Amino acid sequence: QGQLAESGGGLVQAGGSLRLSCAASGGIGSFKVMAWYRQAPGKEREYVARITAGGDPDYAGSVMGRFTISRDIRKNTLYLRMNDLKSEDTAVYYCTGALGTATFWGQGTQVTVSS
Repeated sequence: QGQLAESGGGLVQAGGSLRLSCAASGGIGSFKVMAWYRQAPGKEREYVARITAGGDPDYAGSVMGRFTISRDIRKNTLYLRMNDLKSEDTAVYYCTGALGTATFWGQGTQVTVSS
């Protein structure tokens, strides 16, 4: 329980869209909060978006209005819909979840936006 696996990354042109998925073993309903982070080359990992167990979303200012976080409890999957992608969105994207006192991370998926 607690294993997370991202998918859906790839190469996209600026202005394009991608949807990332994060499959959670054991179900996502148990997580207090789930989130997406990203890390660009040479930069620290940064917060992108989160969703609480109650379904309330929150976003970093840099992605507000372009990205949408959601989840499908039946499919045990967290999503990040990314629209109007910019070159500065290029990064490895990670999903993470807080379960009890533990925090779990996926292995990441690469998103590359070409200008």
